[in-house]
Amino acid sequence: MKKVVIIGAGTAGTITANLLAKRAGKDVAITVVDADPWHYYQPGFLFIPFGMYTKEQVRREKKKYLPRGTEFILKKADHIDTAQKKITLAGGDTLSYDYLVIATGCDIVPEEIPGMSDGWRKNIFDYYTYEGSCALFDAMHNFTGGKLVVHVNEMPVKCPVAPLEFLFLADWFFTKRKTRTATSITFVTPLPGAFTKPVAAKKFGTMLASRNISMVSDFGTERIDAAAKKIVGYDGREVSYDLLVSIPTNMGSPLIEDSGLGDEFRFVPADNNTLQSKAHEDVFVIGDATNLPSSKAGAVAHFEAETLVENLLCRMSGKPLHKGFDGHSNCFIETGFNKAILIDFNYAQEPVEGRFPFPVIGPLSLLRESVINHLSKLAFEWIYWNMLLKAIPIPFIPTNMSLLGKKIPKQQ
Repeated sequence: MKKVVIIGAGTAGTITANLLAKRAGKDVAITVVDADPWHYYQPGFLFIPFGMYTKEQVRREKKKYLPRGTEFILKKADHIDTAQKKITLAGGDTLSYDYLVIATGCDIVPEEIPGMSDGWRKNIFDYYTYEGSCALFDAMHNFTGGKLVVHVNEMPVKCPVAPLEFLFLADWFFTKRKTRTATSITFVTPLPGAFTKPVAAKKFGTMLASRNISMVSDFGTERIDAAAKKIVGYDGREVSYDLLVSIPTNMGSPLIEDSGLGDEFRFVPADNNTLQSKAHEDVFVIGDATNLPSSKAGAVAHFEAETLVENLLCRMSGKPLHKGFDGHSNCFIETGFNKAILIDFNYAQEPVEGRFPFPVIGPLSLLRESVINHLSKLAFEWIYWNMLLKAIPIPFIPTNMSLLGKKIPKQQ
């Protein structure tokens, strides 16, 4: 019997454990290692500051979502020795493996930005963590006017559309509270536009402008002057704020750096299509832990898991790996006022307009606001807990992106 160890029981690790248990059965012993007993529905972090979700709604016990027969070790992994195929746990215990799946995710690292710690959780907040989103609830509800700035320090970040969602929801939130005219909203981004792909960047840029949300682009953050309440750029530009909602630098787990497995951001280099580590044949990487040029989002981990598990089984049996993952990403973007936008794209195809999942009938629209998109995003919470995490196929959502229903510009 082969022993597979999965480090990380977040979205990516949990889906992988469930899918592997279904596909491999009793031929594989699965061990999952994680130091945190709680599983978080991270899309819900965005909703907590606006009072759309409660903090209790986004947190459940991890062990409940792992397959039967899985060994769950609730300890921190301190070091990975790929030469000896051994993991050292907190306290000194060791764990051996035949095959390793790294699903350690990524986290915000505010200390990477000089000066940010001086105002952290005072008038500088995040919503990329459970604690941050809960703290931001109070800040948003006590804010009666002034300069709200949403700031992305550098790419890549988890769910690159989440900052746009926060901007649109802030516009809705302050409009509802009748303080919008007293509030200026500014988006500070290192990107040249509102998104990483041109068609969507133009769409979102137009939407921001129509809602009187300013954008400061190509901004490289040198430091935060918390006393003066301003962001200072390398080029000398400054953006002042009363309330700063920041997405600090995102980095992989310190475990990856301590084990010598990562790049400068502590992400593990992996093959874009097979998910196999570029340095170690019996190591596979999934989700936010990878350095893949795909979005760091739960839907991506869902699509990646199909290829990873297939290739893990191929590796066990000595078969060639499949280059099955195409970079597929699919996500809803809340735009406020009970509407949302859906985008569907991969490595080769950027987000475009169209209908999803079926041509003509949809019923969901691509790159256009609709109420049904918003309702679908709210419904996704149930799908997440009851289907996605358990590796139950979601009807009509293919692993690989389909071009059906998409309006591809002729120049492409």
